[in-house]
Amino acid sequence: MLDGGLATELEAQGYDIGTKLWSADLLQSNPSAIIDAHLAFLEAGAEIIISASYQASRAGLMAAGPSAQEADDLIVSSVNLACAARDQFLDAHPESKLTPIVAASIGPYGAAMHDGSEYTGDYRISEDALRKFHEERLHLLDQSGADVLACETIPNIKEAKVLHDLLLPVQLPAWVSFSCRDDHCISDGTSLKDVSNIFRDHPRVMALGVNCTAPHLITSLIAEIKLAAPNKAVVIYPNSGETYKVEDNSWHGTASPTEWAAQSEIWLNAGAKIVGGCCRIGPEQIKSLTGARKC
Repeated sequence: MLDGGLATELEAQGYDIGTKLWSADLLQSNPSAIIDAHLAFLEAGAEIIISASYQASRAGLMAAGPSAQEADDLIVSSVNLACAARDQFLDAHPESKLTPIVAASIGPYGAAMHDGSEYTGDYRISEDALRKFHEERLHLLDQSGADVLACETIPNIKEAKVLHDLLLPVQLPAWVSFSCRDDHCISDGTSLKDVSNIFRDHPRVMALGVNCTAPHLITSLIAEIKLAAPNKAVVIYPNSGETYKVEDNSWHGTASPTEWAAQSEIWLNAGAKIVGGCCRIGPEQIKSLTGARKC
């Protein structure tokens, strides 16, 4: 069981993360808030927590003041904070039979741009520049002490191909998760089956999946992944079904589904191995998922 939206929980705790750095802004200004958010999901039953590095990049952090070295240290600190939360959880629960997994978040280039392009795949960047953007952070997080690399919300095939090559020499296992616009295609219109096939025989990518995508699309998307890469585990963490407006950092529409526990059973029966939530999914929903599993 995966956690939910880290930013969602930070906002629920009263923190303003409406900057271009989003959750990563708190890496410097209030790291204890990130630990508290991780702990909330662990207490809800999450067995995997994802670091606050999704929107953190060297250039993005440096624009806020830190030097290049300080920016790199902040990126690595996101994993340290998740590990600290895990340690605190295990100290408080010596009866726990499972050591939670820490996943280092590797968000898409579009997330660092803070222009909503991680939901469209409309990038204005060369392949070489895109490779450099990911290579810097990937190298840091591969040596950060995380258990797995989580490449998330990938919206276009160019970025998928870049990550395919960059993940070949990494030490850690990885998953790659895409943002999708319908029940067959990722955000740029490429079929999920085609981009999943890129990683079909990848030696370091252990799982493929979908995140920050409407829940009603998930079952069909699981089938697409399983057809293209039957030997890979499937990781699923949709958003609430609402629509994000980058202009004012707001969400609109009606959250769905209302019964997350029932939906998780459908996704698990369809072949998902790792299930959780993304934006607008908090500890209460994750608790309902883990409760359903125990039943």
